[in-house]
Amino acid sequence: MPTTINKIGVIGAGAWGTALAKHLAEKGLTVRLWAYEPAVVESINTSHENSVFLNGVTLPPSLKATSSLVEAVHACHGLIFAVPSHATRSVLRELAPNLVDSRPVVCANKGIEEGSAKLMTQVMEDELPTFMHRSFMVLSGPSFASELSEGRPTAVCLAGGDQTLVRTFQDVLMTSTFRVYADTDVIGVQLGGALKNVMALAAGVIDGLCLGLNARAALITRGLAETIRLGAAMGADPRTFYGLSGVGDLVLTCTGTLSRNHAVGVQLGSGERIETILAGMQAVAEGVRTARAALTLARRYQIDMPIIQEINAVLDDKKSCRQAVSDLMERDAKPEKG
Repeated sequence: MPTTINKIGVIGAGAWGTALAKHLAEKGLTVRLWAYEPAVVESINTSHENSVFLNGVTLPPSLKATSSLVEAVHACHGLIFAVPSHATRSVLRELAPNLVDSRPVVCANKGIEEGSAKLMTQVMEDELPTFMHRSFMVLSGPSFASELSEGRPTAVCLAGGDQTLVRTFQDVLMTSTFRVYADTDVIGVQLGGALKNVMALAAGVIDGLCLGLNARAALITRGLAETIRLGAAMGADPRTFYGLSGVGDLVLTCTGTLSRNHAVGVQLGSGERIETILAGMQAVAEGVRTARAALTLARRYQIDMPIIQEINAVLDDKKSCRQAVSDLMERDAKPEKG
């Protein structure tokens, strides 16, 4: 790894990838942003705006977009990977032949792969060369892309096995408005970032049904309890879920008006079908796919996750939102802890 990190490839030009690329370019780094959509590349390079995923935000002229993975990774000192979870494996598979030497990779997407129920770094381990595995890191926390792009104060967590590398990328990422905390719990940081999207769907259902603030607060709290139970079974540190990548991101996504997953839940609670909702969206609501993968993990580790179970029943059109809430409320009485 070079002593100075000054050239970064950002893979994925959705709202979050674009916001991170803007942030780094404004800090003075050379940034190449890979986009799947030709219209996004054209918009960024000609109008200095991602009119598809981050409309209305002016990007620095130094930020260049490309549709070539070869160009995006050429001579870069590190990669930030921000592709939606459902496309992660296919993009990594295409990316791998271009990585002939080791370089740090920061995983900045939040999800669990459907089918395999693997975390994103586990998918990376499947698809990227073995010599790169030690250099994987995870960036997560309460962070709406639009607010980062506006320079509003944001704090996140960066986790990795190589703490020297984590400290290096703390310095790369940090500014007076973007604070980065170091961690070692790669599993916990990823799981918190993924499951909060599912809980945001459920919180949105509560709001769509107009059940009140008491109900939403209870949902958030019990959702955190479910996340901690699964995390502990998977080897995560339970304390991680009380930090930025856990409760911080959970509260933001379950209550923030900019949350796509919460908005989808509100529409579900208002009686719309999930197929209709998703058909009208340009951006990805990760919680829909993650819900199914989370249920797979709950069964694999034999963890009681009733919220995860009920949101899946709603998404699969087996159950009305009101019936799902009733079934959660009428479960057998039990102690809060344990």
